[in-house]
Amino acid sequence: MLLKKKHKKTVTQVNRDKSPPSVWGDILYLVSKLLMVGFVLATLYFFVFGLLRYNDDGMKPALKDGDLVVYYRLDKRYSIGDLLVYSYKGKERVARVIATEGSTIDINENGLIINGSPQQEQDIYKETLLYKEGATFPMKVPAGQLFVLGDNRTTAVDSRAFGTIPIQDTHGKVVTVLRRRGF
Repeated sequence: MLLKKKHKKTVTQVNRDKSPPSVWGDILYLVSKLLMVGFVLATLYFFVFGLLRYNDDGMKPALKDGDLVVYYRLDKRYSIGDLLVYSYKGKERVARVIATEGSTIDINENGLIINGSPQQEQDIYKETLLYKEGATFPMKVPAGQLFVLGDNRTTAVDSRAFGTIPIQDTHGKVVTVLRRRGF
């Protein structure tokens, strides 16, 4: 009977058999990892989350000029009070959802009235007034549309000026705001 001799290599023999690490191999490995991370971040930015540098004062005090707004693109179900990012005349804007489809909005000398009830808005410091030229009130919000207002009612360009906005024209719901710190 023939016995097979088992070959055992010592650690030093195994290390001698390996080729020395290649600098180019390490660089290619690093570049491939960086490309993978870049691809994941780009996918998140273009399809899941969005960033907007807010350059307006229509949402004061909630947002200030220069704040960075992070919004979530995938959820288009808005509730009253949500902040959203939308486009109007080619400019991205931020506003607060005041009414959803089926609600009746009126703005008169008594202020903002939704479904016949005057609104007491705690964080709004200016009166809600009509624009000289703009939407006509009372107005019923059509299906698939939203009525939005800026928090700074004297300077905001919002649904009082152009009426309701289609939900498909919204970019997403604001998730968080990164405040500018003097830069």
